Amino acid sequence: MSRVLIIGSEGQLGSELSIFFSKKMDPSNIFLSDIKDKSSSSLNYNKLDALSYEELKSFVKSNNISQIYHLAAILSARGEKDPMKTWNLNMNSLFNVLELGKNRLVDKIFWPSSISVFGINSGKVNTKQNSVKDPTTVYGISKLAGERWCEYYNMVYGTDVRSVRFPGIISSDTLPGGGTTDYAVDIFYSFLKNQEFKCFLSKDTMLPMIYIDDAIESIWKLMNSDKQNLTIKSSYNLAAFSITPKIIFDELKKLNSEFKIIYSPDKRQSIADSWPNTIEDSQARKDWNWKEKFSLKETINEMLKKMK
Repeated sequence: MSRVLIIGSEGQLGSELSIFFSKKMDPSNIFLSDIKDKSSSSLNYNKLDALSYEELKSFVKSNNISQIYHLAAILSARGEKDPMKTWNLNMNSLFNVLELGKNRLVDKIFWPSSISVFGINSGKVNTKQNSVKDPTTVYGISKLAGERWCEYYNMVYGTDVRSVRFPGIISSDTLPGGGTTDYAVDIFYSFLKNQEFKCFLSKDTMLPMIYIDDAIESIWKLMNSDKQNLTIKSSYNLAAFSITPKIIFDELKKLNSEFKIIYSPDKRQSIADSWPNTIEDSQARKDWNWKEKFSLKETINEMLKKMK
């Protein structure tokens, strides 16, 4: 039976992934870690410093960890406030985990990349797996560098590290964490409070999104796929649906005609403008049968049901 460690368990992905795993496997085989002193989860939680290789190594060996889900990172908009801190955390924590794999202390690693690896020369429509990558944020730069290192460890050392390029993730259980797509979560809080929503992107900014359940399912499917079928050794493109702030606002307005929005683009607008409008993800669909379950309307219904 696999024993898994989720690094960054208190974030958007980590908190949902731990719940998902607890329904799929013996909870005693699930270990959570983050930099917080305590966790809201009832699972086995340990405060660990992902920047300390020796600390991670000791924990992995003493608990017989076989899989690591390394989710700790500083996101796009927040990362611009302190580029060197973002680079240090995003890159050196990944190196520590990759070294654990290289030294055969764990069997499998999952690490999330992002559409932030793309830039203004990538092509906006149906951006392909191997499109030009010229990120404009330190977050995107760290993700692109991470992809290249994951591929290197895969090819040179035989490390089984797997990854997807996530679009914006829409979820209800954790507060937004400083990403450029966070408006698609924030808007629901304003809607349920009957407050006017101030959007930090322009109304027609089209960006790829995915509902959290699909994001979690993609991790599960990829990690349980036959390694021989995985042709991408860096990170797979992943898509579900694409929306603009106006599209999601119009859908919510159908439910409450009094709901109002103000468009007030800030510095995050330039980040969003450098990212794709839509993603082409045929390689993931071919190699490990990726297929989303939630459309925009289904996502809205789930968000409102859970947040109420």
